[in-house]
Amino acid sequence: MTDLTCKLLVIGAGPGGYVCAIRAGQLGIDTIVVDEAAPGGTCLNIGCIPSKALIHAAEEFHRITEADAGPLGIATSPPSIDLSKTVEWKDGIVKRLTGGVAGLMKRAGARFVAGRARFLDGKTVLVTKDGEETQIRAEHIVIASGSAPVELPFLPFGGDILSSTEALALPEVPKTLAVVGGGYIGLELGTAYAKLGTNVTVIEAAERILPTYDKALTMPVAKRLAGLGVTVLTDTKAEGYEGGHMQTDKGSIEAEKVLVTVGRRPRTQGIGVEELALTLDGPFIRIDKTCQTSMRGIYAIGDVTGEPMLAHRAMAQGEMVADHIAGHAVEWDKRAIPTVCFTDPEIVTCGALPGEIEDTTSSEFPFMANGRAMTCERDDGFIRVVYRDADHAIVGLQGVGAGISELSAAFSSAIEMGACLEDIASTIHAHPTQSEGLQEACLKALGHALHI
Repeated sequence: MTDLTCKLLVIGAGPGGYVCAIRAGQLGIDTIVVDEAAPGGTCLNIGCIPSKALIHAAEEFHRITEADAGPLGIATSPPSIDLSKTVEWKDGIVKRLTGGVAGLMKRAGARFVAGRARFLDGKTVLVTKDGEETQIRAEHIVIASGSAPVELPFLPFGGDILSSTEALALPEVPKTLAVVGGGYIGLELGTAYAKLGTNVTVIEAAERILPTYDKALTMPVAKRLAGLGVTVLTDTKAEGYEGGHMQTDKGSIEAEKVLVTVGRRPRTQGIGVEELALTLDGPFIRIDKTCQTSMRGIYAIGDVTGEPMLAHRAMAQGEMVADHIAGHAVEWDKRAIPTVCFTDPEIVTCGALPGEIEDTTSSEFPFMANGRAMTCERDDGFIRVVYRDADHAIVGLQGVGAGISELSAAFSSAIEMGACLEDIASTIHAHPTQSEGLQEACLKALGHALHI
């Protein structure tokens, strides 16, 4: 057995873990990172990055297939796609990025140990890989082990029953696909396959898709799904799969493949968290304002600490924890975390929704009045600002539209910096861009919108 010591041990090399390690190394903290998979975690290896690569490829293919029917005068020959080559291209991107993360950690001075970690006590972790064991003792330990897809007992993963991981590695486009769960993961991947030519059916137990999002934001997405030929069954429960047919409480659906996306669970089993008797919030690890758990010296960041399960939240927590361990006076502040749903159209939400805070009002500007949206043939959606009546302080920003994810930084910056309506309204926005919708929403709230 090999014995190692360090000041900081990070369990998990996902977005939260590797950012924590890089920042700790920059601060001169002796750091070791442990993970049984390649650096980058779910997000980089089998989540955020590969899914966006597939979404992009599907959108490019769909644009070509739709060009002949459009008003732009473009003529094409019937297109085709070799999904195995698309997956190969996607895997190349992942390989470059994971290699980059490993290089960044090494440059910062953080050591990487490959293997599965398990707590022996509050200061010691045993790492096993291929029968070899390494014992690591650390002054501080960060749990950044992430999350995994929830598996339904009557739809166990394997064969034609896919989790998001398998859905990102299919060798060919399925003819029919049933998506169980109308949340953001199911709709992102379901939309991508619909654009690739798959006959997609979405099964959602709630009364509408994206039930955790504001209804007004989801309506353009529902309309677009219908336009893509996606069948959406709400108030419908999946019951099982047999012989190429998905069984629901409202009938049978033909499905060559079934994608199950009903949520994610914290990945804490098997690492010995239960032996430490850490205080939990349901299945999640409870943390304080510095991300410290109920046991001194042990921290938790990212998906294991609950919603929102977002890579950028984990990154921010990881950076903050490294600063805290280095002795800096920092605390976790989650008021301005943007959430992006990469559906078609995309959804961005940051801060408070209408009605969540007393004495606030909201104002919307539709993309149908935005020149850039019209020239891109995507004038569906809007931008909304939520502001405090007393001083016009912006407390929330939401939007739905094609490519609107790129405005997420503007949304979070406005709230983080304490902007008011007048600040955004008086800022010159480039024309023609979708960002003008943000300015116009603020102008409208002030009573003098210029383009509506």
